[in-house]
Amino acid sequence: MRRHHPLLRRLVRFAVSLAVLVVASFAMIHLIPGDPVRASLGPAAPVELVQARTAALGLDRPLPAQFSSYVTGLLSGDLGTSFLTGEPVADVIGARLPNTLGLALLATLVALLAAVPLGMLAAVRTENGRNRGTEAAFGTATGAAVAVPEFLYAIALVTVFAVGLNLLPPAGKAGPASYVLPVLALAIGPTAMLARISRAETLRELGADYVRLARAKRLPPVSLYLRHVLPNTLTATLTLGGLLLGALIAGSVLVEYVFAWPGLGLKIVESITQKDYPVAQGVILVYGTIVLLVNLLVDVALGVLDPTSAIRES
Repeated sequence: MRRHHPLLRRLVRFAVSLAVLVVASFAMIHLIPGDPVRASLGPAAPVELVQARTAALGLDRPLPAQFSSYVTGLLSGDLGTSFLTGEPVADVIGARLPNTLGLALLATLVALLAAVPLGMLAAVRTENGRNRGTEAAFGTATGAAVAVPEFLYAIALVTVFAVGLNLLPPAGKAGPASYVLPVLALAIGPTAMLARISRAETLRELGADYVRLARAKRLPPVSLYLRHVLPNTLTATLTLGGLLLGALIAGSVLVEYVFAWPGLGLKIVESITQKDYPVAQGVILVYGTIVLLVNLLVDVALGVLDPTSAIRES
């Protein structure tokens, strides 16, 4: 029996995951208690007006009929219209998505640039069981840093650098300085996680035959580490960095809320609070699709860089 091509298998998984995401985003929003029409019109609105608005929005129809209309709209590129403002959801997302992507990309870049040298340095310092104190300190510090949620970092950074020292803006997007605190809040935990992985990969490479041969030939340490060890340790780190990007995009919600950052994270909190179904559905769908796309691209890239992974999937 002919086996499917690995890329086709990945695309099928992506399509199935996307279909599940569409169903889940629709179901989650409709499980939120409360009347979105009453919320948008206010508690003093007449019953007749609420009923007329509900019928106009199609919310009086059975859920299967609403879901059918929702999917039909998605297939034609229509994400719906905001209940509160009447603005197309695609326009709302288009205005805020770049702010969220910019934050996540910068945080991923900062995490990679800090984690790789930190992990390599820790590996070199603790190779062959040397410097047990350094190894313990590194493991404790990075483990604690990974365990702290991003929003707690956000609150701490605002308290110290914005409120206490008045060095950086506490909220909003107004110039390069406003990126510093939210990027740091998002990057600290991933930096610690990637540093641990970078150290483990570096230790593995330092035990390889080619490293022992290079040392026997008295190759300068800088050349050994940067030209030979570093490229071989980057595959796993960069792979996780790609997955991290998707996680940071989806996980930036609370950080954006703390910093009043004009991105999708703040918008989804507002839309759920205000029961603006179409906006909340659209943002959830965009978040999920981005994560799925990033995972697919990383998966494909791994298949290209490591052909044996494609063989294993066949």
